[in-house]
Amino acid sequence: MNNKLAVIFGITGQDGSYLADFLLRKKYKVIGITRNLSKKNLIRLSKLKIKKKISILRIKKTNHKTIKDLFKKIKKIDEIYYLSGETSPLNSINNPLQTFDSNVNNLVSILEFVKIKKLKTKIFYASSSEIFKNKKPNIFDENSEIGPRTPYAISKAAGFWLIKYYRKYHRVNCCTGILFNHESPLRSNNFVFKKIIEQTKKIKKNGGKLELGNIKIKRDIGWAPDYIIAIWKMLQLKKIEDLVIGSGKAYSIENFLNIVLKYLKLNKSSIVFNKKELIRKDDLSEYKANPSFALKKLNGKILLELKK
Repeated sequence: MNNKLAVIFGITGQDGSYLADFLLRKKYKVIGITRNLSKKNLIRLSKLKIKKKISILRIKKTNHKTIKDLFKKIKKIDEIYYLSGETSPLNSINNPLQTFDSNVNNLVSILEFVKIKKLKTKIFYASSSEIFKNKKPNIFDENSEIGPRTPYAISKAAGFWLIKYYRKYHRVNCCTGILFNHESPLRSNNFVFKKIIEQTKKIKKNGGKLELGNIKIKRDIGWAPDYIIAIWKMLQLKKIEDLVIGSGKAYSIENFLNIVLKYLKLNKSSIVFNKKELIRKDDLSEYKANPSFALKKLNGKILLELKK
């Protein structure tokens, strides 16, 4: 029986919820950290029917002191998954301070405590494909050049370099998963693919308009539960390292929109295209992952594990 203890920062999000469910099936004890214990915020855990199977701690304001107090309260943490923080590049433009606080500062506090106490705790940090530089053909792997273009991407790049620093110079067991877009029914409605689904359903029922930015862009998109398996497998490696996690396939927003409209028997008259507020400057027209190294390191069994 597995007696490992895992702490998940950001347990109420899409990835945190799926990860908690996955770890419970692996017989872990799971503790989740969140700032909000409202019913609405815990809805994903409720949908997966695991809310009562995990311990959820509310930390209203995470900082160095609260992180230190957390480690004192929870003994012998085997694995930490840092999945919390700002997730929207567009929101980060208007809230750069909050973005860095949630995506970088808390991570430093965790890494520092593990370093000082010389703990064997393994740490996973969720970074983003947004960190890479626009350098066509924009097929990104572990050796691609870093060149972030938003406060969100800059913060995720900072986290990526911090993980490398603490692993190399302080022997902290930590790694970064550079995650490309991944979707599921638990995805937040403010992400474009889920937004399209939810808004068109409302239009079908009550009418209205759906506002979108540039629908010509293409993104590497995968299935979120598969990414969770990859995340877990990264911390099980004998020598943990940073990996690019993606599908290797790019899909356009336009194609996805057409599929949804056809399914719901709607036409494009209800869609507002190229909404200025929804278009980011310097946004890449297309990019995708080259996940071959990750598949090799993880034995190429990411998809198979989910079926068991």
